[in-house]
Amino acid sequence: MNKELLEYSLNFNRRRFLSKMSLGIGSVALGSLLIPDLFGEKNPEDMLLAGLPHFAPKAKRIIYLFQNGAPSQLDLFDYKPKLQEMFGQDLPESIRNGQRLTGMTAGQKKFPLAGSVFNFNQHGKARTWMSEILPHTAKVVDELCVIKSMYTEAINHDPALTFLQTGAQVGNRPSMGSWLSYGLGSENKNLPAFCVLLSKGKGNGQGVYSKLWSNGFLDSVHQGVQFSSGDSPVLYLNNHESINKADRRKMLDKLEQLNAETFNQSGDPEVNAKIQQYEMAYRMQTAVPDITDVSKEPDDIVKLYGPDCLIPGTFAANALLSRKLSENGVRFVQLYHQGWDTHGNLPNEMRGQCMDTDQASAALITDLKQRGLLDETLVIWGGEFGRTNYCQGDFSKENYGRDHHPRCFSIWMAGGGVKPGSYGETDEFGYNIIENPVHVNDFHATILHLMGLDHEKLTYKHLGRRYRLTDVGGKVVQGLIS
Repeated sequence: MNKELLEYSLNFNRRRFLSKMSLGIGSVALGSLLIPDLFGEKNPEDMLLAGLPHFAPKAKRIIYLFQNGAPSQLDLFDYKPKLQEMFGQDLPESIRNGQRLTGMTAGQKKFPLAGSVFNFNQHGKARTWMSEILPHTAKVVDELCVIKSMYTEAINHDPALTFLQTGAQVGNRPSMGSWLSYGLGSENKNLPAFCVLLSKGKGNGQGVYSKLWSNGFLDSVHQGVQFSSGDSPVLYLNNHESINKADRRKMLDKLEQLNAETFNQSGDPEVNAKIQQYEMAYRMQTAVPDITDVSKEPDDIVKLYGPDCLIPGTFAANALLSRKLSENGVRFVQLYHQGWDTHGNLPNEMRGQCMDTDQASAALITDLKQRGLLDETLVIWGGEFGRTNYCQGDFSKENYGRDHHPRCFSIWMAGGGVKPGSYGETDEFGYNIIENPVHVNDFHATILHLMGLDHEKLTYKHLGRRYRLTDVGGKVVQGLIS
């Protein structure tokens, strides 16, 4: 056992406690006080996970800032002077090489190159290129690992989005957050392991659907819990005005007895999952209102995230809430921000989207770091695919748009054991990857690795075979890990 894994294994947890029963009956009594459900009935499927994590993790939690609609990498991170020089000239056929196009541009007779209208500058110790419309992100660039060589097979939004979130282009597969809930659970028994936050920008939006945070074929306790921006952040969580907490407790106790009888008759594990969900909801009644209350945040934090953080449902408010959820032990916090589908009017829509997201994204990095949480929290920012280097529709510097481009796109990660700097390269036209390609399956394998999980061993048997987030592909990208 290496030193890092040895140190991690010394942390107190249920499995460690059970392996040290020789410490005596006094330790057993103490353990029952510290962990009330220590000697509760075990789910047989949980026993398969007794060896998790597989090795010492570099990250304990994930905050995924998903930019729904696919931000243009060429206008944010992947600086291409060649496109500026050839603005308006046709894309050479040798570069496109007959590659698949969407129905929106397949009929175009010409493919006029569109260099970004935004200025780029180098920032930080690594002199990383960053667009002028990301001034706040540029200030934390030394914390970022910018991957310029992501790619996917999916060319339309729904399959691409589903693929990045679940590892498959079709539905009914567990999302990444559900897999982590299944493998690692939550660090706080009063909160779910997987929470979902939604916001919408001013640009052209693509929908998000509950299948993206579905538990799929895993037990329903692993489904993402959606938080809303209303008076009740979690729907149906609060008691009716005619029911007090004591009455709710009595009702749940009786319901648990009835469900236990049903389980003894049917053996259906979903019955036990429902019992767990009811109990979780009861405990969340106390925990959620306190966490979602941002009125007690100090002025310097409000200034850091920007005034929008006080407006429920905005990206800034959700970024701040994600920090609060994460520091309270939520394993996976998933934000979806809509509005990045820039088929036209890209210069104006991109500016608006960055005004909504740039400050809060950078603030989250700064906030986590000043609290000593960044090293153990993996933050991810990016969309489902990239954007073409040629113009779609009306061609002008003031109103150009870009089509879908799965061949290459950019995301960034920070904290949680990733290596700061840039990774991967595209050609001078920003069309094809020429160095260190990272497939979606590789991306998933690397994320699981950072969380201490072997992607080939985190499996679940369903319909006669074992499934995993990376399906039958994926390799850990060691070049991304510090």
